[in-house]
Amino acid sequence: MSPQAQNNCPITIIALPNETLCTIFNDFTPPTLAIIACLSHRFKDVAERLLYSSISLTETLSEGRPSPEMTLRWCNSMRRRAHLIDAIKKLHIRWQADTLNFPTHHLSTACLNVADVLRPLIYLESLEIFLGPANIVPAHGMEPMHAIERVISRCQFPLLRHCSLGADTTKGAQPYTGVLTTFLASLPSLRHLKLPSDHHALDLPADAMPNLSTFRGSADTAAFLLPGRPVQALSLIGHDSDVNRENLGRMTYTTVPLRYLDLSAMSVRPILVRNVSTHLPNLEVLRIKFALRHTLHYAFSGIVSSSVTPGCTTTLNRILEATEIIVRPLGSP
Repeated sequence: MSPQAQNNCPITIIALPNETLCTIFNDFTPPTLAIIACLSHRFKDVAERLLYSSISLTETLSEGRPSPEMTLRWCNSMRRRAHLIDAIKKLHIRWQADTLNFPTHHLSTACLNVADVLRPLIYLESLEIFLGPANIVPAHGMEPMHAIERVISRCQFPLLRHCSLGADTTKGAQPYTGVLTTFLASLPSLRHLKLPSDHHALDLPADAMPNLSTFRGSADTAAFLLPGRPVQALSLIGHDSDVNRENLGRMTYTTVPLRYLDLSAMSVRPILVRNVSTHLPNLEVLRIKFALRHTLHYAFSGIVSSSVTPGCTTTLNRILEATEIIVRPLGSP
């Protein structure tokens, strides 16, 4: 028994070890933690580690506010707090623009600032970066590179499990180069990957991302990522015409059966459902958004029932039983 207990002396909260204080403070909201950090140097050390363990920054850029000021303030703050590098587990940065009619040259410098702070964060477990209009206009005087690649270049995160990378795209925008492929190949622990920007083939080594279990992105990218990997859940973006028999066929070469397919980000024609039933018979959940005009056309023409071979009918019926169907008129969100 401790001398304090023997003398019936109360133990003050300030005397508790940091691990106990961390457990106590863990359920507090960020504003409360900010107040606690002002109470004492001891509380500040514990509260800051909790505050910086999960960073989420969302900014709307405009002609009057073309720079991501909140992100830049965070970058400056991290440069003053190098001792918190090992505390940061989650970093989510999202830039969005209310219009593209404003100078974007500020964003190239902002990307370099983020890259400078990001590289030392080797303990990250979750990384989501969406750079909005940063990739619309080429960065003058810099090596041609996608804005996302400018941020992740030379980064290595051995503990990263969740990753989402993207930016607004338009015709003529800088495409991805080999920097993205090199980065993804350096993530041995990655399980969940989202690539919402439009891009295609990724020439990854066969042994890269051996634990990948979910992917969201374009059909062509999925066709290169899924073979040889234990992906069980897939969400596709783009148009239903992007999903064809060739890339569907490549998606079947996962090391475990694909169980979940989400097509709700595109307007689906029933013929795609037929193709899915042919190539992915082990699906347990299928989310689709039918375009109403096409759905009625195919239903009345009988193309679904008449063109499905007898061997596929049972599979199609079973998949439809497990389907979450969203029917919306064309043009609706």
